[in-house]
Amino acid sequence: MALQMIDWLIVAAFFAVILLVGVLVSKRAGSSSAEYFLGGRSMPWWLLGISMVATTFSTDTPNLVTDIVRNDGVSGNWLWWAFLLTGMLTVFVYAKLWRRSSVMTDIEFYEIRYSGRPAAFLRAFRAIYLGVFFNVMIMGAVSLAAIKIGGVLLNYSPMKTILVAMVVTVVYCGLGGIRSVLITDFILFTFAMFGAVTAAVVACRLPEVGGLAGLFSHPNVADKLSLIPVIRTDQGFKFLDTFVPVMLIPIAVQWWSVWYPGAEPGGGGYLVQRMLSAKNEKNAMGATLLFNACHYALRPWPWILVALASLIVFPDLASIKATFPHVADNILKDDIAYPAMLTFLKPGFMGVVVASLIAAYMSTMASHLNWGSSYIVNDFYRRFFNPQATERKLVFVGRASTIGLMALAGVIALWLENALQAFHILLQIGAGTGLIFILRWFWWRINAWTEITGMVVSFAVALYIEVIYPKLGYAVLPSYMKLIIGVSITTVSWLIVTLLTRPADDKTLRAFYRLVRPGGNGWKSVLARAAQDGDPIVHTATEGDLPRGILCMVVGCMAVYSAVFSAGYFLYGSMLYGSIFAAAAAVAVIFLASIWGKLEMK
Repeated sequence: MALQMIDWLIVAAFFAVILLVGVLVSKRAGSSSAEYFLGGRSMPWWLLGISMVATTFSTDTPNLVTDIVRNDGVSGNWLWWAFLLTGMLTVFVYAKLWRRSSVMTDIEFYEIRYSGRPAAFLRAFRAIYLGVFFNVMIMGAVSLAAIKIGGVLLNYSPMKTILVAMVVTVVYCGLGGIRSVLITDFILFTFAMFGAVTAAVVACRLPEVGGLAGLFSHPNVADKLSLIPVIRTDQGFKFLDTFVPVMLIPIAVQWWSVWYPGAEPGGGGYLVQRMLSAKNEKNAMGATLLFNACHYALRPWPWILVALASLIVFPDLASIKATFPHVADNILKDDIAYPAMLTFLKPGFMGVVVASLIAAYMSTMASHLNWGSSYIVNDFYRRFFNPQATERKLVFVGRASTIGLMALAGVIALWLENALQAFHILLQIGAGTGLIFILRWFWWRINAWTEITGMVVSFAVALYIEVIYPKLGYAVLPSYMKLIIGVSITTVSWLIVTLLTRPADDKTLRAFYRLVRPGGNGWKSVLARAAQDGDPIVHTATEGDLPRGILCMVVGCMAVYSAVFSAGYFLYGSMLYGSIFAAAAAVAVIFLASIWGKLEMK
């Protein structure tokens, strides 16, 4: 379906507003690297929280959800819903610790927590490993979704889509820095949510679907609606095929053991960048809480409804291919069903939804470009090549690296085939490293060699499992088995190395504790040695603050999960269960409000 004049006018007006924001804040952004990457550390919680949500609301996210729902049903979303646990742990435990650290990036953390050459090496290597390699993989997956949307809705070739997408994003992001990203994210998220809801309403009203009642009663959809992945058959419950890989492994293992961008145990990447941009600890916590509530409770259901409707309109890949014969076979996967459903939109609505998808794309790409550039500038170029660089020079390098990262992401996008493929690759590469990022704050024994080992071993195991093992002719392992193997080997490896190598020196450990005040029993020996040496550490965390933070995490998860279930049951037409879960969410929120204020924060 070709866009009409009104659609193009809406898209053009959208572009004009976004570029205007970049131009207006460009002068202020160019004043210093701290302003360019952290907005002067003066940002309010609500703007930062919305920006976090907008960043994780990318063009590949509805495609990923569609892929999951079409293959594993609604309950398949536990693959990413499980990350709420680490998200809430970040809210109530780690957000304030990051804000206290006063670093510019989470990579700079390495040289305040660890000591010596291993710490310096880790900082340099991770700056490139995460800022370039991991970052362009994520941006490549996001750009792949843009390619599929451009191919279906605009009949654009992959190369044309990538070139058009690159130009506008690089211009406004490179000009305005993080302040431009934050302001435009607010606009982009509004567009994106409106577009997602509009797409869901139109999909459900299609004659083939017949509204919500027709959707949920259709035989193509009936076995996809369960919120808990346990499927009953004539032979009994398919426990191992459904519940274990889809829900049990993510809840029991994945959330704490895997490093995944946007859901890092303890926080990391662009989420930490926003915590560091906050006015104070309280705003950092508030921003992260708003993000988790919106990310898991507000956004998923419009995408899920479109995905379910697509099973009626396009029950298989052959039906999609028949409708869109120009789409290349190598990218014809289940995730393309989402943009295929958007072709039913009327003129005007089509322009709004296309603008919303562009908004989703730009918000994610801009955040990743600014974040990756901050690593290259602060943790690689300035730290190891030009420590005396002027602020003007640093901003120039930041803008140049933004262009380079975007070009690399375009190349990766032309190689990938579907969103779920990239998701599993990134999960596997990060398998086993997550626990390090949790413990390094609360156990003094974690050192730079711990992180180096975890990073090297997890990558080697992922390379073997994903590339070498299939070529040996063995049966393909299910994703959850790959994850368990990766987590087990990596965790055992870094634990052994931790106990066999020297910890950071006492001077570094004491300075870190005084700065961050993490608390917990894992620092007792450091505090005892400091007292024996006549260098007592006075500034400790509030007694009971860590247990109270963990309690808040549990209650926060109950509130959000109850909200997710409540929305689902209300949509399904079950007023009783919807009301029960809504009441549970309300009770959890009230209880959370009563204990949150007792946490130590400024």
